[in-house]
Amino acid sequence: MRPPWRPASPVAGAIAVIALAMTAFHLWVGFFGAPDSLVLRAAHLGFALVLAFLLYPRRGGEPERPRALDLLFALGVFAASAYPVLSLDYIYDRFIYVDDLRPADWIFGLIMLLLLLEATRRALGPALPLTAVAFLLYALLFADVSPQVLMEQLYVSTEGIYGIPTSVSATYVMLFILFGAMVERTRTGRFFMDLALALTGHTTGGPAKVACITSGMFGTVSGSAVANVMTTGAFTIPLMKRLGYRAGFAGAVEAVASTGGQLMPPIMGAAAFIMAEFLGVSYLQVTIWALLPALLYYVALFAAIHFEARRSGLVGLPRAELPRPGQVLAEEGHLAIPLVVIVAMLVAGWSAPFAALAGIVSVFPVALLRATTRDTVTFANLLDACIAGARNTVPVALACGCAGIVIGVVTLTGLGIDFTGLVLSIAENTLIVALLLTMLAGIVLGMGMPTSPAYIMQVALLVPALVKLGVAQPAAHLFALYFAVLSSITPPVALAVYAANGLSGASLWETGRTAVRLGLTGYIVPFMFVYGPALLMEGSWGEVLLAATTAFVGVVGLAAALVGHLRAPLALWQRGALGAAALVLVVPGPVTDAAGALLLAVALLPQLVPRRRAV
Repeated sequence: MRPPWRPASPVAGAIAVIALAMTAFHLWVGFFGAPDSLVLRAAHLGFALVLAFLLYPRRGGEPERPRALDLLFALGVFAASAYPVLSLDYIYDRFIYVDDLRPADWIFGLIMLLLLLEATRRALGPALPLTAVAFLLYALLFADVSPQVLMEQLYVSTEGIYGIPTSVSATYVMLFILFGAMVERTRTGRFFMDLALALTGHTTGGPAKVACITSGMFGTVSGSAVANVMTTGAFTIPLMKRLGYRAGFAGAVEAVASTGGQLMPPIMGAAAFIMAEFLGVSYLQVTIWALLPALLYYVALFAAIHFEARRSGLVGLPRAELPRPGQVLAEEGHLAIPLVVIVAMLVAGWSAPFAALAGIVSVFPVALLRATTRDTVTFANLLDACIAGARNTVPVALACGCAGIVIGVVTLTGLGIDFTGLVLSIAENTLIVALLLTMLAGIVLGMGMPTSPAYIMQVALLVPALVKLGVAQPAAHLFALYFAVLSSITPPVALAVYAANGLSGASLWETGRTAVRLGLTGYIVPFMFVYGPALLMEGSWGEVLLAATTAFVGVVGLAAALVGHLRAPLALWQRGALGAAALVLVVPGPVTDAAGALLLAVALLPQLVPRRRAV
């Protein structure tokens, strides 16, 4: 019998060796620091590109069965990535935009540009590479940028391919993805599932609430909506269908819950690390800003699940079939220690990469603490986690490198300033119009590409306009991030919905429509924290508490209005009143709070009076 660590083919062996080398390099850099920022970024992208051509052969090839041309491409990107590292003194000594490029700069720069676009197309589809090509053509044909200046910006500097997005991918994202791969292999996902079952499985609509809690907890580790759906949805969707939920509703719950994981601290998704870099703040500060909005997102989903279950008469699972909370914590609670380690180190002031390293180092020793997880601590499992961490980083690294092309062009041509002026002229200095434009752009961009590049493009093109209209920078950046994330549940290209639909067997339209309805609060929450910065923990504790209280009441009311049920079925006018109350509470202030409270009282009174009479 072949041992688990022995590869099935020479190519699989090569992939494993390169992935392990990539992991070892990043762990070494994490502990001892990078010799140079350009070296780190070039090596990181080089590893990812070589793996990409081995993992994603050209059309007609089988996965992990590269042809001769794929191997040639892999050698090409290896050489193009090694060139900046070997020419470090030359790159730093030359006068950029003054000294002529050497022939080798042109050769390796063109190889890198073309093969980066091709690798990204293979791994992520055509949308992002085509967007990058459009920006390149704009620079050359419309902005009168010379080819030499463009090549210098994109390849022989840290302002293009090796810019901030690639830096974040190399410094933060790789380590947190590796951490996620390790905790996944020590059954942390099962711990989240068991704990959610123990806490809510017996309540009204229990399995759907289990999906909400589990996907939220696991999603913050995985950082990928689709991966989250496929991991937790394989259990939660059949469980919801067994209880009596419609297939479309079950799939939508899982899709919306999994998507929110990218917005939920403490880890969130890759774009959150990029946000910290753009804003020049610690990652801990980003998680503080994101906490209340993320809780609003999940409270609204949880409330919608509860009201839907009451409307449909769905009960929870028998207690006899469920684990007890104390038993789950006793047998599996130790699996949460690595997450606690990361949060504690961030709070203590350590950098995010070092906190991730501490979490990584703690994963397998923590699994040794209980017999229930001791069997996961094997050499083969450790190697598998290291390989999976590198492989899972490849799409993110490619997306960041390709997005760097866009950022480089925007910076070089001043397109961001022009676009800001265009948005301001269309909005006519009206904030709500600019916010709606940004919302639509974020959803459209996110439909065709991963969250990180969709967010990066909004930062370059749209966020400056919001800031000019008076929106605080944290709110503007988080607003852009939200809609890049929510594109995963927004038809027609809703990747999380597609994944959930494959597990539920429902029609795509039913699942997508239900997902938008369940996640509608997520579309409103960004407007709430733009108009009420207290939801981002900005202001006094009294202001934060008042804003949080009215917001939570508003999103629960909105959930009831969307479902059409509270304690009993809601009349149409009651649903309208609850929806209006929620929207009024979006805008902070004593007048709007009072109006929202009045609308809530009017809508809720008929729900409460019959119950009092019965008593």
